Amino acid sequence: MRSTRIQDKELVDLPREKFEKYGAGRVSDEELLAILLGSGTKGKNVLSLAKEVLRKVCKVGNENITVADLQGIRGLGKVKSQQVAALLALAKRLHTQSKKEVLTTRDMWKLCSDFYRSAQEHLVVFYLDTRSYLIQREIVFVGSLSESIAHPRDIFEKALLLHAASLVVAHNHPSGQTSPSDADVLITRRLVDAGTMLGINVQDHLIVTPTDYFSMRREGAVDFW
Repeated sequence: MRSTRIQDKELVDLPREKFEKYGAGRVSDEELLAILLGSGTKGKNVLSLAKEVLRKVCKVGNENITVADLQGIRGLGKVKSQQVAALLALAKRLHTQSKKEVLTTRDMWKLCSDFYRSAQEHLVVFYLDTRSYLIQREIVFVGSLSESIAHPRDIFEKALLLHAASLVVAHNHPSGQTSPSDADVLITRRLVDAGTMLGINVQDHLIVTPTDYFSMRREGAVDFW
């Protein structure tokens, strides 16, 4: 039987490879935390430990979590508890500093410059707070929207975790055309309906290219309520 240390190294290497290849947007929260933790403990691998830490943070709230709360998790220890608490405090400060203004649709188009020349469609979500300040931008998936893989669950699960009040979705058209397809319109309607049920407002769906963008709200392609 392989040692826990070897197993942990293999488990944490997988997220590291994903992070290096795809960036943070394609790596789950527990995988990101596992990279930072580095290793688990006897009987608990690093991914399991990371999941337990995130459950604790979600339960207590990252505004209220303390080192003592984290030390109550078996296998975390004092040093790693301090590291996680410090990470949360730093993330809070950076998040507060970054919330300077409300993004316009043009701002969001510019923030899609990392993928709008890609040969594959990328769907990103801009998660916003109650004042429409940006909480986080995340690439939800890469692929063709016509394959019906844009499931609302993948988008709103993160919205609930981030306590987002609203969101804007955007994706690129490798063809360079900004006109929405029938699939684009259908997916947008599904997202608006799902958001209405969850109390999370879908503000817009942007189709982006290197030279221009299409706003479904502005052009009236979909009724956003």
